[in-house]
Amino acid sequence: MSEKDLDSSINSYQEEQKPAYYIKQLQWDMAIGLQQVDNLKPSKYLEQISEKNILGELTIKEVEQSLKEYYTTKGQQNINHNELECDFVSMRIVELLNQDNFELSVDYLKYIHKYLFQDVYEFAGKFRKVDFSKHEKILNNDSVAYGDSKTLKESLEYDISLEKEKNYKDMSIVDVIKNITDFSSSIWQVHPFREGNTRTTAVFIEKYLINLGYNVNNTLFKDKSVYFRNALVRSNYFNNYLNIKEDKTYLIKFYENLLLGKNNNLHSEDLIVKELF
Repeated sequence: MSEKDLDSSINSYQEEQKPAYYIKQLQWDMAIGLQQVDNLKPSKYLEQISEKNILGELTIKEVEQSLKEYYTTKGQQNINHNELECDFVSMRIVELLNQDNFELSVDYLKYIHKYLFQDVYEFAGKFRKVDFSKHEKILNNDSVAYGDSKTLKESLEYDISLEKEKNYKDMSIVDVIKNITDFSSSIWQVHPFREGNTRTTAVFIEKYLINLGYNVNNTLFKDKSVYFRNALVRSNYFNNYLNIKEDKTYLIKFYENLLLGKNNNLHSEDLIVKELF
């Protein structure tokens, strides 16, 4: 076969169009995938009705109504509360992603938490009033030092005030990723809520990035939500006794894939702090 026979330059480019439901599919993938940070899985019922929403057969309001009717008819004793949380929070995330609003403020962060968890927690949208720790597998059950419960609002206001001084339009994409990494790491470290901090941070940052004009690869939150949380842990963990410093390189890799379409290998095993084992 000659060179001419293998020359494809004479062929015209074919325009590829993504199906109308493509964006909805990505939103549901992100919403359900993000629940894995708390080891939550959806009910079969949500899988069915979310598919109908993706195909345009049900509106998101009809999905909400169907979920409420489904759990009402099941009765309290027959409810799987992990599935209930996954179902409602996933649905609320999809709703929020379709709202054309964002505000870089403490109030908006609280709004996101209240919106996501309104069907699940009585404390939705309210800051915690106690200090706590959490055993982390990658830290051999050690914990990140979370924000002081007495200064949560002040800590967040400080982080957001620094963020407001930045001008992303004048930054290279490398600097954008570094700054978004620093900001999301700081917000998450405060851990202002009793539950749902990673999911709230993820939605807050995604809404922020969209507001800044960036395209976000939602498949990462579907496939790598556990890595995302572990990267946030690693970006905030330090141990002076063992000379272990905070390491944000793993979170940077996540954001490089998210915003640049890079193909960094993202494995939680790589985040294990070997000095602790």
